[in-house]
Amino acid sequence: MPFRILAVLSLIVAFSSPTFAAGETQTWTVNGVERQELVFAPENAKTEPSPLIFAFHGHGGTSRNSAMRFKLQELWPEAIVIYPQGLKTAGQITDPEGLRTGWQRRAGDQEDRDLKLFDAALAWAKQTYKIDEKRIYCTGHSNGASFTYILWDARSDVFAAVAAACAPVGSMKGMKPKPVLHIGSPDDPLVLFEWQQKTIDALRKFNGCDPEGKPNGDRITVYSSATGTPVETYIYPGGHTPPPEAWPEVVKFFKQHPGK
Repeated sequence: MPFRILAVLSLIVAFSSPTFAAGETQTWTVNGVERQELVFAPENAKTEPSPLIFAFHGHGGTSRNSAMRFKLQELWPEAIVIYPQGLKTAGQITDPEGLRTGWQRRAGDQEDRDLKLFDAALAWAKQTYKIDEKRIYCTGHSNGASFTYILWDARSDVFAAVAAACAPVGSMKGMKPKPVLHIGSPDDPLVLFEWQQKTIDALRKFNGCDPEGKPNGDRITVYSSATGTPVETYIYPGGHTPPPEAWPEVVKFFKQHPGK
């Protein structure tokens, strides 16, 4: 695979929790381009089996802002959390000039630059830490959620479960049924809820879920599956950005669904 690990580490963010090493920037060269990710790891990650979460920002976002908004490293301090940084990418709905950061739209797009970044990061994490391979997860918002669905399709065997916020699913040809949490809003002005509802319906059918869901609180509906691959939805009032309360639900969902 055409990448080499440079292993350049620099201090970026320090949290007050004593169980945390500081957030670090990990840098690779992938296909001749320098790529970066912000990594948080608990102090015992090299000696104790640790869950691993990949979290992808939306179009125009940054790894640091995602770490500040999602706060997965605080919500699940026992997990290793990796926030990759996207490159300038033409948007599908906005930014056709590609002046802002984002992710490839489909497998094969842009020489699979972001899939190769994921492969490099996963290989590095397995070499550096003691990863619990039954608890590897992926999540993201908007363009990052679209890429989460791409990863599920292209690297299906890796993940125990996924969570995607405000994005439609694309190809499902390579997918294997997995527990999935879809987050969305009926008032989303960018990714219309009609598109997201089609995604939810497709995922329910693909995962073999019950046609009727059961409410779990005000915003969550659970569509059970006989194969242990439920679809959950978190539907919130508001625009394209999920509320802070959504991300604890992502962590809760991941904890409930280790791999087999």
